[in-house]
Amino acid sequence: MSAHNRLRFGAGGAVGGLSAGQTLDLAQSADELGYDLFTLSDHLHGGRPSLEPLTALSWIAARTRTIEVGTNVLGLPYREPPVVAKTAETVDRLSGGRLVLGLGGGGFDHEFAAFGLAGRSPGQKVAALREAIGIIRGLWTGEPVSFDGDHYTVRDAVIAPAARRPIPIWLGSYGPRSLALTGELADGWLPSLGRISLAQAVAMRRAVRRAARDAGRDPDSITCACNVRVLVDPSRPPTPEFVTGGVSAVVDQLTGIVAAGFTSLLLALPSVREQEFFAREIIPQVRERAAQLGPELVGSDRTGAETAPGEGRSR
Repeated sequence: MSAHNRLRFGAGGAVGGLSAGQTLDLAQSADELGYDLFTLSDHLHGGRPSLEPLTALSWIAARTRTIEVGTNVLGLPYREPPVVAKTAETVDRLSGGRLVLGLGGGGFDHEFAAFGLAGRSPGQKVAALREAIGIIRGLWTGEPVSFDGDHYTVRDAVIAPAARRPIPIWLGSYGPRSLALTGELADGWLPSLGRISLAQAVAMRRAVRRAARDAGRDPDSITCACNVRVLVDPSRPPTPEFVTGGVSAVVDQLTGIVAAGFTSLLLALPSVREQEFFAREIIPQVRERAAQLGPELVGSDRTGAETAPGEGRSR
């Protein structure tokens, strides 16, 4: 496993319905326990309590020390790209370079419709995301940006200061065109297991890596992350939506996800107690098992055809 794709564990993410104080408790616990990344989702519409993620992550970054903070993922229709560029630059600067900017074309159309925002077809979402990435990265250079696209227009737009570094952009993508865009332009890919199966994720990862090669990029430069809903409960068998079972079963399942080529596992753990348990009992075992995999990851191109663990390859 390359240094760029070292095994990392995240917290937050798909956890929802928490108060601001509970969310901060989770983030500070994750920081103290050695988790690598704390993320927040972006569902502004709805009856459950929620936090606007970039605002909240700025607050969380000020109350933590080393953990990275990320959006999981921003729904593009909610904000114009220049606003995303400036806000992300600010959060990254105030956090000391700890932001991961997760972006998505907008998968929950009813949320945007409720806010009176324009709807887009799947193809238009991909095109808008491509335009947005170009504008955001252009503005991060500190140089004037002019662009007249089908979805966005900017005229001699400038933000200052320039971004202190190339802020990583991870895309939450699923369709063939958005996966191709991910391989062409993104720094990372962030799907959610449960929304898709692990076998589907492996096939999609293959598409991302193929697109990267076609664009002249090193596929290994793209972080393959995934959201995982987890629960240690020996009475519950695993489901497509949940990694669950006893400790050994959960370790087996998480190791299988790593073996499929995913090196950043963002675990949806809704309480400090569960974060502590995973940090003590689960994560060290997964790290140990993953280290034994070495370079011959099931999901790696070096193994030939990429398959999900247990599908088409003996172990």
